[in-house]
Amino acid sequence: MRTTLNISIPKELKHEVEKQVKAGNYASVSEFFRDAVRSWKEEQLVKEIRESRAEIARGEGKILRSLADLD
Repeated sequence: MRTTLNISIPKELKHEVEKQVKAGNYASVSEFFRDAVRSWKEEQLVKEIRESRAEIARGEGKILRSLADLD
């Protein structure tokens, strides 16, 4: 199910978005912003993985042998 979100951006950014759509890089302004949010979410996941790896490298990680080890 989709929902509508209204945002306010500076004119310069609006022109950049419209330029990307006009160039055919995105089918619509909405698709541009959906892609931007997906990219942000992916970046957050990568950040969490890096932080987890750093914890493990510091010896702060925990090896899970089963789901019961999550407690």
